Amino acid sequence: MYAVVALFNPELEQSIKTIWEGLESNGISYYAREVEDRVPHITIANYKEIPVRNFINKMRTFYKDKEKVRLDFQTVGSFINTKTLFYSPTITEELLDLHSNHHRNFASFIDDKESVYLPGKWIPHCTLANRLSEEKLQDAYNYCLKINEKLKGEINRIGLIRIDSKKHVPLIYSESLM
Repeated sequence: MYAVVALFNPELEQSIKTIWEGLESNGISYYAREVEDRVPHITIANYKEIPVRNFINKMRTFYKDKEKVRLDFQTVGSFINTKTLFYSPTITEELLDLHSNHHRNFASFIDDKESVYLPGKWIPHCTLANRLSEEKLQDAYNYCLKINEKLKGEINRIGLIRIDSKKHVPLIYSESLM
C-alpha cells in the first residue's frame, strides 16, 4: 500500500512532534513511536498498488512548480468509532486545490473507489493519537485542548510513502514545493 502525503515546514513539524512527545510522557499515546521515523503529515491519497517508478516520475513533473500551501490548525477532532484524535487545518481554497488537482492528475492510479481520501470524502487531518481506549481518547482530547498556541505553518513538500507493515512506513520520494 502507498500514500501521498503533505509534509510540513520544520517548525510546524516540530510543534506536532512536541505534542506527540507530551502525549507519550503523560502515558496517553505512543503514536509517534509506533512507526519507525514517523513524521507529521496530511494524507492526500492512498493506493493499494502503483507502478512506483512511473508514479514518482509523474509526481516529479506534476509537483515541480506547485506552490507551498499555508496551514492553520485550529480544530481538535475525532472520527466516529475510531478512537483517533487529530488536528484539522482550516479548509482553504489552496488546500482543496492541492488535493483535487492531485486526484484529477493521478486519476488513472486510483484503485480504491471507497478510499476516504477521495474528493468528496476527504477530511484533511494530522493524526495526534490513535487506537486509544475511551478513557485515553478523553485524556488526549483534554491534553490537546490545553495547548494555547494555534499551530501555523505550511505544506512544503509532497511525499510518497510505502506502508510495508504497521511498524515500517518509509518515505520513498518527496518533491519540494516552491
